[in-house]
Order: sequence, then C-alpha cells, then structure tokens
Amino acid sequence: MTERRQRAERAGRRAETLVALYLRLTGHRIVAQRYKTRSGEADLIARRGRTLIIIEVKQRARADHAVDPVTARSEERIIRAGEQFLSRHPHYVEAGYALRYDIVIVLGRWRIRHQRDMFRGW
Repeated sequence: MTERRQRAERAGRRAETLVALYLRLTGHRIVAQRYKTRSGEADLIARRGRTLIIIEVKQRARADHAVDPVTARSEERIIRAGEQFLSRHPHYVEAGYALRYDIVIVLGRWRIRHQRDMFRGW
C-alpha cells in the first residue's frame, strides 16, 4: 500500500471514529462498524428509536469536494450491505424497524455534515 493510500485510510478511520462519537452524543446506538460482506460494506450501522440507519462516512478536506460523495456503484454496495445485515439480523425486521441510508461527511478534521435519508434501498 502506498504512503498516500495509508494516510487516506487513517484519515477515513479517524472520520469514522469521530462520526461514531457524534452519533452516540446525538442519541444513536452503534450496532456495527466497518460491516463487510461479499457483496457490500457499510462504514457504520446505528439505530435510533425504531430506525436502523446504514451510514456511509466520507472525509473531505473542503466543502466543495463533498458535493457528490457517493457514486451509483457505492450506493449499490451500501444498499447490499444493509440488506445483508437485515437478513442476518431479522429481529430488526420483525420488530418493525424502518431502514434509512445516511451519509455523514467530515469536513477538515472536525466539522460534520449529516445528510439523512440520502437514498433508498428495496
């Protein structure tokens, strides 16, 4: 792995940690971090009330770089991870949880932009 890629990986993990803390402070419970399957992955899975939230975290240096943070291919990968998570944890479906997909962008080191319900699965 190149040094540039390693720095990006570390920055991404720091962003995920910061977002997990932010979510906890705003009343969410983290259910999974870096959830990976053969068909997709989700950075964070949280729940708040009766809503299960699949969260993609993006780290950007500047706001103008965060305009379209998720490609169609990434969106499909995130949706598949959410579907896989639900198939492995059917109690969320049985309990009537709503499913939502959010994107949380970390700008610079500390500024957080939480974009709720950015796309739909199913």
